[in-house]
Amino acid sequence: MKLFSRTGLYVLPLFLGLLFFATSLTPTLIPRSWLLQGVLGGVVMGIGYLIGRFAIAMWRLMEIPEPTGRAVLVARLITGIPVAVVLVLCLFQARGWQNGIRSRMGMELVDSVNTIRMIALALAVFAVLVFIGYALQWLFNRVRFRLYRYMPSRTANVAGLLLTAFVVLIVTRDGVLDRVIAALDNSVTVAQNLFHTAPPPPRGENITGSTGSLVDWGALGQPGRDYVTTGPDAQDIAAFTGRDAMQPVRVYVGLAQMESAQERADIALQELIRQGGFDRDVLIVALPTGTGWLDPGAVDTVEYMHGGNIATIAVQYSYLQSPLALILETRSGLNQAEALIDTVHSYWRDLPKDARPRLYIHGLSLGAWSSMHGTDLFALLDDPIDGAFWAGPPFPSAMWQGIVASRQPDSPYIAPTLGDGQLVRFASHTKDAGGPEGWGGMRIAYLQYSSDPIVFYEPASLFRAPAWMNEAPGPDVSPDMQFMPVVTQFQLAVDLVLANTAPAGHGHVYYGSDYVGPWVAVTAPNNWTADDTARLIAHCDGGFGLGCDNN
Repeated sequence: MKLFSRTGLYVLPLFLGLLFFATSLTPTLIPRSWLLQGVLGGVVMGIGYLIGRFAIAMWRLMEIPEPTGRAVLVARLITGIPVAVVLVLCLFQARGWQNGIRSRMGMELVDSVNTIRMIALALAVFAVLVFIGYALQWLFNRVRFRLYRYMPSRTANVAGLLLTAFVVLIVTRDGVLDRVIAALDNSVTVAQNLFHTAPPPPRGENITGSTGSLVDWGALGQPGRDYVTTGPDAQDIAAFTGRDAMQPVRVYVGLAQMESAQERADIALQELIRQGGFDRDVLIVALPTGTGWLDPGAVDTVEYMHGGNIATIAVQYSYLQSPLALILETRSGLNQAEALIDTVHSYWRDLPKDARPRLYIHGLSLGAWSSMHGTDLFALLDDPIDGAFWAGPPFPSAMWQGIVASRQPDSPYIAPTLGDGQLVRFASHTKDAGGPEGWGGMRIAYLQYSSDPIVFYEPASLFRAPAWMNEAPGPDVSPDMQFMPVVTQFQLAVDLVLANTAPAGHGHVYYGSDYVGPWVAVTAPNNWTADDTARLIAHCDGGFGLGCDNN
């Protein structure tokens, strides 16, 4: 009996796969259903088994003798018994771990994690992966054995590997990519309703897309039309503040309006001028999410606190959901942000300083990433903007990474403190941005939740623990979270998929009332008091959904 079996499942790699499955049951940032846990468990079990098989291949390649006889049984007992104990303990604690996250997020607790069904699904996924592995190995062997007739064995092995990889690429392209493209087509159809399916344009001179507008109503798409026709009007704002109010200016240009990012930015600027946006006290350049959506919780709140004396300008750069846009249209958002911010800033910079609005940059999620990229602080040094407010900044954001890296050594990764807070501040669901006092010339605020995997995903978690896992957990993060090489990477990848399924105020679901404090701190509205902040937060929480508008 040899340590490594040459037929059937290899025992030691199987033990490693079971260990990976067991540790995948530990909690991460977002609660998982038994269905997703089963898929995750099967995948990491397959990865563990593959790593074990690779280690065996290296062992044999180096021609190290394999133990035989009694040593094999001892080796399997030494590795198998601890794995079995860990597996049983993890299965026993799985429900408590998931409920620990759910209780911190105010979710209903689960009575069971459907252990039997979850294990069955994991084994089914693992079996499929093993079958695919053996099928690829069979294909590779068939190809290289045929090539042995025409070339040396080493050359045949390399050629066979390349040909096998080519076949896999073709199958993947024709099988997977087609499905992705079909999903994207459906995303465009459902989310945009362009041109011939658009409803009649609105009446009124100062509405984007109306008869007198420079912007094509049909090219706005559903997200743009919703944005320019909803939100609080002057009457709603006056009813809340008890003072006279203005109708907020909302300018939006759809992706279908023009071919290039610069052309869309130019039309947006002209529309903003037409609607008198530069005559307002506050001007916000906002970058939407991938589909073109702007969070009403972010826009409505700041319009209320400035009595409607505000203009917001936005341009769409994609039709895709943010994760797909990030992967497939990486430059689209960045190019649009550069064009829009530079175009608006160049015009604003040439206006008399005592007769122009205060200028701010804003974005949520992919919009935050794009607008941070487009906000070149060095280029703005000659005439800087007044500030910026970014929510849910995605982990690849270079500016965000640099700011977090510059935090005070004793401040946590999830809630950094920079200097004395005159330039940058961080807020969360449980912590505000500190109010409008104590700032310097420019004000930058971030809103991020400690349980948001879009913010705190770490690609290097494949082999090392993210920095935030080495600190005290956030208020909605389980203290039972543990790092496991490879497994944690896949757990966080699942969290990315589930980020928008969390309750409001957790994960990547940013809550309307949480925008209020940072906007007050950054824009310092006139005659605004702490009581006003409390009333607006209550207004947002009073049945208006994630925004602060009841239209």
